Amino acid sequence: MWRINRFSAGLLAFGLLAVLSANVEAKAPKIKDALKLRPVQPGVAYDRPTATEAKSCKISTENVSKSNGWVVHDGQGKVLRRFADTNQDKVVDRWSYYQSGVEVYRDVDSNFDGKVDQHRWLNTAGRRWAVDKNHDGKIDFWRSISAEEVTAEVVAALATGDSRRFGRLLLSDAEAKALGLGKETRGRLMKTSKGAEDRFRALAKKTRSITSKTRWVDFSATQPGVVPAGENGSTKDVVVYENVAAMVDTDGKQGLVQIGTMIRYGDAWRLIDAPRMSSGDGNNFTTASFFFTPTRNSVVGSSGGSTVVNGQVQKLLADLEKLGQQVATATSPKAQISLNRKRAEILEQLFDKAQTPAEREAWARQWADMLSTAAQSGGLPDGVDRLNALSKKLAKKPSQKPLAAYARYRALMAGYSSSMQSPKADFAKIQEQWLKDLGVFVKEFPSSPDTPEAMLQLAIAEEFAGEEEKAKKWYSRIVTEFSSATVAKKAKGAIRRLDSVGKVISIRGKALDGRDVSLKNFRKRYVVIQYWATWCEPCKADMEELTELVGKYGKKGFSVLGVNLDGERGDAVAFVKENRHPWVDLYEAGGLESRLANELGVLTLPTMILVDPSGKVINRSIHVGELESELKKRLK
Repeated sequence: MWRINRFSAGLLAFGLLAVLSANVEAKAPKIKDALKLRPVQPGVAYDRPTATEAKSCKISTENVSKSNGWVVHDGQGKVLRRFADTNQDKVVDRWSYYQSGVEVYRDVDSNFDGKVDQHRWLNTAGRRWAVDKNHDGKIDFWRSISAEEVTAEVVAALATGDSRRFGRLLLSDAEAKALGLGKETRGRLMKTSKGAEDRFRALAKKTRSITSKTRWVDFSATQPGVVPAGENGSTKDVVVYENVAAMVDTDGKQGLVQIGTMIRYGDAWRLIDAPRMSSGDGNNFTTASFFFTPTRNSVVGSSGGSTVVNGQVQKLLADLEKLGQQVATATSPKAQISLNRKRAEILEQLFDKAQTPAEREAWARQWADMLSTAAQSGGLPDGVDRLNALSKKLAKKPSQKPLAAYARYRALMAGYSSSMQSPKADFAKIQEQWLKDLGVFVKEFPSSPDTPEAMLQLAIAEEFAGEEEKAKKWYSRIVTEFSSATVAKKAKGAIRRLDSVGKVISIRGKALDGRDVSLKNFRKRYVVIQYWATWCEPCKADMEELTELVGKYGKKGFSVLGVNLDGERGDAVAFVKENRHPWVDLYEAGGLESRLANELGVLTLPTMILVDPSGKVINRSIHVGELESELKKRLK
C-alpha cells in the first residue's frame, strides 16, 4: 500500500510533509492524497489544481535509471508533482513541485534517514539551496544563494521581524578564514558583523517603511569587484559587491533598503552587517564601502534619505513586474515578442526618469540584460539591434561610456548566440565575424570590465585553432592589463598549461572524502589527471576506459587523479557513490572557475594531462584513445 506517514513531531506540528512508500508494484495512490502534500518551506509558487481540475489529473509509476516513484500530470499532460525513491529502498526521498511543467522546488532527504534535510529552488524559482541539519523544517544555512536572493531574504526578514532569517545570511568567522582573508581584514569584518543581529532586531522594530505588505522589487549594485590574493595578507581572490541596495514596494510606494557589502563564499553570498534605512527609520543611510573607496554615487541620494520615485515611475515598476510574470507563462512566440517589446519600452522610460547616476546605471544594466536574454531565447528578434542602439545612446555622454561598453558586449554575445542557433548557420563565417567583432570591441573599449572576457574569448579561439602563440599573447595581455580581473587567473593558468610539457606541475587539494591529496603523492608512477564533471557525458565515457586501463596497467605503475569541476559537491559525491572508480577525485567549489581549474587554465571538458613519474608533463591534452599506446611504450 502507498503510505502517508509523519516522520517527526516537528513536521507533524506544521503538517507540511509526509514520507511516502514508493513501492512501484503497489497500487497507485489517490490523486487527492498526492496533491495534499506541500513544500516544507513557505512561499513557494507552484501549480495547485482546483478540485475540478484535479479530477482530470493522472498519477503513474515512474522508473528512470536507478530512481523509482510517482509522477502526477494535469489534464493537459504537464507534470505537477514528482515523488522519487532515488536509492531503491522503497521510500520516497525527493519531493518535487512544478509550475507550468517546470520543476521549481524540491525537498530532499539526502542521507535517506526518513527526514528532509535539504530544500532547493530551481529553474524559474531561482537557485537557492538550503540545509536543515536538525530536521525542524527551518533553514540552518544556505549552501547556495545568489546576491539578488540574499537581498530578497533581507527584505522578507525585515517585513516579518525574523532575526534568525537574517542571521543565517551573515558571514561567519570560519567562513572568513576559509576565504583566505588576511588577519587584519578578517578582524575588521568580524568587528563589523558583531552585534549585527541586534542591530537588525532594533531596525525591524523601528522601521515604518517596511511592513508585511512590502515586496522586494529589484536588486541594485554596481559590478562586483575582486580583492586580489596578496592584498592585506589575503591568500585567495575574494569576490565582493559594495553598496548593494534592494528596491522595494509597499502599497505602491517605492523605496530602497541599503544592504551594504556582500561577499561570495563558494556558491553563496554573505552579508557583513545589518541593513540600513533612512534616518526617519532610526538608522543613518550611509554609503560606506568596506573594501573599496567609492568612486561614484551610491544608489541613494546625498541627502541621506531613501529615493522615493514619483507616481508615474511607481506605475512603470508595477507594469514591469506584471509583464515579467506574463513572459514567464506565455506559450506563443508572438506573445513573448510583444511582451518583451513592452518590457524594453518600460525599462527605457525608467532609465530616462532615474534620479541619480547609480539608479540610471542600474536600469541601463537591467535594460541591456533583458534585451540580451530575450534576443538569445528568440523572444525578441530585433534585440541585438536594440542593444546596439542602446550602446550608441549611452555613448553620447562620456560618463556613460562604461555602460555603452556593457550594452555593446551583450549585443555581441546575443548576436553570436542567435546566429549559431540558426538552422542554416555557416559556423565558419559566424566564428570569423565573432572574432572580428571581439577585436573591434577590445580596441574601442580597452578598459571595460568586459574587455578581459573578450580577450579570453579571443585567446580560446586561437588556442582551439592551433594558434597557440597567438593565444598566449592574448592570455598575457589579460594578465598584464587586467591583473585583478576574475579571468586573469584563468589566463595565467592557461599560459602555464600551454608551456607545461617537460615541466613539473603541482596539483593539490581536498578529495571528495576530505583527504588532503597532492600530485606529489604519485611520484614514481605515470598519472593521468582527468578534469571532469557530472554534466560532461564524454568525461563519464572516458571514465569507463580509464577504469579498464587502471585494471591493465595499475600494477605496472599507472594511476588516475580526478579533478571534479561540478558547481555542487553533492552532485559529484552522488555520482561517485553510484559509479565507483579506482582513483581519488579532488574537489573545490567554483566549477570551471575554481582554483583547481584556474591553476592550469582548464577551459573545457574533457581535459586530460599525462605526467611521468617525476611529475613532468608528457602530454597536456591527451585523448583517452591515445593513452594505451603511450602506456605500452613507457610501461614495458
